Amino acid sequence: MSNTVEMTIVKAINAGIRKAMADNEKVLVFGQDVAALGGVFRVTEGILAEFGPKRIFNSPIAEAGIVGTGIGLAMRGYRPVAEIQFDGFVFPAFNQITTQLAKMHNRSEGATKMPMVIRIPYGGGIGAIEHHSESPEAYFAHTAGLRVISPSNPNDAYWMIQQAIASEDPVLFFEPKRRYWQKGTVDLDSPPAGMHQAAVLRQGKDVTIAAYGPMVATALQAAEIGATEGRSIEVIDMRSMSPIDYATILESVKRTGRLIVTHEASTNVSVSSEVAARVAELAFYHLEAPVLRVGGFDVPYPAAKLEEKFLPDADRLLEAVDRSLGY
Repeated sequence: MSNTVEMTIVKAINAGIRKAMADNEKVLVFGQDVAALGGVFRVTEGILAEFGPKRIFNSPIAEAGIVGTGIGLAMRGYRPVAEIQFDGFVFPAFNQITTQLAKMHNRSEGATKMPMVIRIPYGGGIGAIEHHSESPEAYFAHTAGLRVISPSNPNDAYWMIQQAIASEDPVLFFEPKRRYWQKGTVDLDSPPAGMHQAAVLRQGKDVTIAAYGPMVATALQAAEIGATEGRSIEVIDMRSMSPIDYATILESVKRTGRLIVTHEASTNVSVSSEVAARVAELAFYHLEAPVLRVGGFDVPYPAAKLEEKFLPDADRLLEAVDRSLGY
């Protein structure tokens, strides 16, 4: 019998980090206010008491320094887990991530591994101000040498953070902050799949919706509503933005003939742009309609009172379903 528990995504990530730290003394956790406070969202709460200040410690307010320190630790055989406090704060570390972290393994001809995880709470829906609600994943998915993933439920959160920490390559672990308190069942014995494998969460025959992170719950909601109106919608949780599991998406599209890709980020030069292009290239003769994309608008993230207009919801997804079925 599986050992299962109910927990939120926050608690699942916390439990996954603890498990990785218990299994490997080389795992270190650091970032702004992650130790005694447990981070802004309390993801690392209680780890200091369990593992002590040599395994988890606070950093200065200097993201380039956080990532640079992690790179040095990885070069010395540690497995650093660094937290960037909010999505929009990652940009001061952009140079370290894209020109050093992503390149070191290749630059050393494979001699230097980069087993570093960068945790980034991302996305909107919490009524925050500018630079606290952004979705910068496409910048990093574009950069060769980085793995980019995002869990959408507690079970994936628990296992994917452990898989990320065990990886020999650098992993950007995007945490959907508006789903932090979403509860679900976690199987503590059996990992669901590899961290880059997509999952079909709901089967359907009329149209496929591919989503990741915070938009997975929205896609499932749209599918539930669609079912009451006679639409059979398949929902895929991509789970990984780099590399992307195209095999699962293509298998679904070849059955449904239609695809909608959704995320909170703007659709301009985005993960959905790449998925749409690749599916059009590889499944052209199976498509009954153009691949459609539903995302945030191509504007800077708005003030909190307008974010409900900016963020895609079930109505916008179902409108795209209607357009797709209209072809």
